[in-house]
Amino acid sequence: MSQSQSLRAATGSLIGITLSCLAGIALAPAGAAAIVAPIGASAVLAFAVPSSPLATPRAIILGNTLSAAIGTLVSCLPGLPLALAAGLAVMLAIAAMSATRTLHPPGGAAALTAVLAHPAAHGLAGALLFPFLPVALNSIILTVAAIAFHRATGHVYPHVPVPAPTTPTPHFTHTDIQTALDRMPDPLDVVPGDIEQLLVLAEEAAAARRSRR
Repeated sequence: MSQSQSLRAATGSLIGITLSCLAGIALAPAGAAAIVAPIGASAVLAFAVPSSPLATPRAIILGNTLSAAIGTLVSCLPGLPLALAAGLAVMLAIAAMSATRTLHPPGGAAALTAVLAHPAAHGLAGALLFPFLPVALNSIILTVAAIAFHRATGHVYPHVPVPAPTTPTPHFTHTDIQTALDRMPDPLDVVPGDIEQLLVLAEEAAAARRSRR
């Protein structure tokens, strides 16, 4: 990441986190948290690596909210040791986010936060409210701020892969790239369209290098 990109990401995070916290202060009930720590991790993704599939608005909002709801539910189970509750909440959060295509790393932290904060200790209303205030509220405000900030600075968010430039003799197709990704031993945090564009540009650079010899 270049210095200008780092500065832009840091500035965007400042704006996004500040607005999320202010919204929480204004709308969260007395005694409730105005913002939760996982939103800081969401800000890193939304502003520093917005092209990541893990940083989409859907992933930020639904991933965090769903995970917080799961963590809250686990925290309500009676007689469950803290260590087991923590592991179970994160496990279920990962499974739920994967099933709903909302995988978002801070979601695991949101589930864990719900277990540690134990909102049910403040009554049923507090438990039911926690996934929405502050988690969903923070996530929505952060996402809206990210969309506005990226557009204001001349960037597109949510990320849309740029169509790969055509080459006279392409050596691969989009299907080839998807097949290769499916055969990788571990999943890659990248959009197939971005890989296609990268490979085409690499071919063009190689052709230009050879022509200069």
